Amino acid sequence: MTVWDRPEPPTRPVPLDRERIVAAAIALADEGGLAAVSLRKVAARLKAGPMRLYGYISTKEELFDLMVDEVQAEILPEEQPGDWREALRVLAHRTRQAALRHEWLADLLGGRPALGPNGLAVAESTLSALDGLADIDTVMRAVETVSAYFTGAIRREITNLRAERATGLSKHDWQRARGPHLARVLATGRFPALTKAVYDGTDVDAEASFATGLDWVLDAVAAKLARPPA
Repeated sequence: MTVWDRPEPPTRPVPLDRERIVAAAIALADEGGLAAVSLRKVAARLKAGPMRLYGYISTKEELFDLMVDEVQAEILPEEQPGDWREALRVLAHRTRQAALRHEWLADLLGGRPALGPNGLAVAESTLSALDGLADIDTVMRAVETVSAYFTGAIRREITNLRAERATGLSKHDWQRARGPHLARVLATGRFPALTKAVYDGTDVDAEASFATGLDWVLDAVAAKLARPPA
């Protein structure tokens, strides 16, 4: 039986419910990451005994599932996208925006399918936009491909943000600090392709890079969907 199927215990002193528990856990994670979340710490924030929480949630993994599903409500589009491409673009961008608000989400993306009500609603909204365009296996591979792209891109962006906070160096500060070393290495002539990328490539921000990569992936998916079945 999943956590969504299991009924909540009756109300007792210090009123609790899963909604309050999940809200407290998300607040802790927003402040200190997933390492800051435990049933004991959530109980302390709610001024309740830790054993009280076990009536609502059996494990920390269940708590993480509930937290992810709560954030899935932020990802669910407000209106059904007009076509499949817009549906996948909206999914990617809204997932990125949610991860920037809740950086811990990046650590939980890409795992097993989300089975909570909000996660299922996101999946339904996405898949329904592709319904009828191809066989279901092709549709599933299309969604998985786009998901693999934005999951990796989001994780990289969040990793860089964490590194900036840990070192106190912005991306450009880090580049300036490492610039002399890189210039000496490139001057050896051993890395001509890398030298061209460093000196001739355009530096774009994370949002622009994300959007460009997403468009390229969507172009590839469009070409596959347009191809007649073998």
